[in-house]
Amino acid sequence: MTLLTTAAIGAGVLAAALLATQLLPREVTVLRSAQVQASPSDVIALLASNEGYQKINPYKSSDPALKITLFGPSSGVGSGFHFDGKDGKGSQTVSAVTDSSVRYDIDMGAMGQPKQIVEVRPSAGGSAVEWRMEADLGRNPIARIFGLFMDGMIGKTLDQGLSNLNTAA
Repeated sequence: MTLLTTAAIGAGVLAAALLATQLLPREVTVLRSAQVQASPSDVIALLASNEGYQKINPYKSSDPALKITLFGPSSGVGSGFHFDGKDGKGSQTVSAVTDSSVRYDIDMGAMGQPKQIVEVRPSAGGSAVEWRMEADLGRNPIARIFGLFMDGMIGKTLDQGLSNLNTAA
């Protein structure tokens, strides 16, 4: 094979691989749920509070050296914290609070801007809690490949957060 033929085949394979990654899902959702032995209003109050969230923050469980700097009001929309640890650096801000849910906007710079939503419903003996992370991976082929493994990577973190929530609530 000539150098030109080899280069053409290589370019074709690369183009096919890039095209194939665009067929992967752009949006990824990771969801976990659990029963919590606390009322929905108590769970929402804990989740919407800067200090309350730090009692359940799943990243603190896996990274004792995690640096947290609180900002904004102590609770509600606009409250949040900056973080810097082994899993990344960025901020998390409460962007919406209702009687049944809390939404967080996360900014990790070039690593992405996922959303977390925790929904709480009354159930026998407490609350049924669903915690999910949603991410738009855009057109980035590497991010879309990572999206295939997101459930395995983030799911454990959400499970830890729910376990921490059950203990703290």
